[in-house]
Amino acid sequence: MASPLLKTSIGSFLRAIILLVLLLPIWMLIIWLCTDKRKLVIAIIDKTVLTTKGQEHISLNWVLNQEKFSKTNTDLYQRGRDYYGFFPLDKNKYQLKGLERFSIEQLDQLSVDAEAVYITDAYGIYKNEWFGQGDDKDRSGIVYGGMSEQDLYLLQQMQQKHKLIITEFNCLASPTAPAVRNEFEHSFGIRWTGWIGRYFESFDTTKNQELPSWLIKNYRAQHQGRWPFTKSGIAFVHSDDRIVILENETHLTNELPYIYSSEEGQSHYGLPAKTSYSFWFDVIQPDTSYNRVISVFKLDLNDSGKKLLDSNGLKASFPAITVHLNSDYRFFYFSADFADNPISLTSSYFKGVPYFKGLMYNNHDPLERKSFFWKLYQPLVTTIFNDYYKTLREKKPS
Repeated sequence: MASPLLKTSIGSFLRAIILLVLLLPIWMLIIWLCTDKRKLVIAIIDKTVLTTKGQEHISLNWVLNQEKFSKTNTDLYQRGRDYYGFFPLDKNKYQLKGLERFSIEQLDQLSVDAEAVYITDAYGIYKNEWFGQGDDKDRSGIVYGGMSEQDLYLLQQMQQKHKLIITEFNCLASPTAPAVRNEFEHSFGIRWTGWIGRYFESFDTTKNQELPSWLIKNYRAQHQGRWPFTKSGIAFVHSDDRIVILENETHLTNELPYIYSSEEGQSHYGLPAKTSYSFWFDVIQPDTSYNRVISVFKLDLNDSGKKLLDSNGLKASFPAITVHLNSDYRFFYFSADFADNPISLTSSYFKGVPYFKGLMYNNHDPLERKSFFWKLYQPLVTTIFNDYYKTLREKKPS
């Protein structure tokens, strides 16, 4: 039997542990508040901002806030204000504050002032979803979107000035004009194959209301009116409207696409060896003579799936993260909607919160996307900016 003194000591110890746990968030917030800001001027471009929440670039703002990267010596980045692109207002009104309004001289000056540029989403805003008319899952006329000549000019000027460039899906696919896409591909050694894709939890039209109506319509038009799919799987869509459906069990031995990272990706960028991805992606072919791929998508196919992909010129493995790191410039292409994740900025105010990332998501839900942010996006983009900031500091005279 434990002595009264021992019981008292154990009780005091347990109370101290509980108090520390309860006070930990406060200390994390205090440490974040006391951390110095680090000025890093980034031109953020987002043309797909349906609400003031800035969902398509919130992941970037989370990293910038957590790491205390600031747009000036005193001001941190604000997700609803500090970007170029589409700005939603009340009652279906909006403002366009993209680079399209910039003159060549202004773009040249921006390329001098900015130390990095990140196009988080160039897909844009469409009439059905913005004005709420018709089926928002169907295609409609565009309000604003696509990588523009001005966007591309800024990227090329940043490239010439040996600066950091980050781009991701959707920059190259529709509605970007073919001429702009072709010049981007030539400048950065990446070719879009014309294919995009996405995982869907169900292809059953009676159960999944998120299925785009144009996807079903085009497939039926190409297959004698048939839509035989009811399970989960992956849809591929080509720019010429061809549709390829990989259904779980019928074509896939594992329903989800997975991203596998190289040794460099894991050791330097903190990426997981393998993680699932359940949103939109594109299929590109990089010029590996001066770009390298540090992460790839891989699909688990059976023989029927392999034959179906082969007949459409697709492969079971294709790039996820493409990198060019050299003295001439730094370039990253993310082949998916990396910056669009359902997270909250609140946690970014607590220093060290990534150490508790296992508490932030549910691994048992195939559609949840928070784990992608915590496992892959957060360590990747944090490392990219910290590396670059260190390089800039080393170049500055003491």
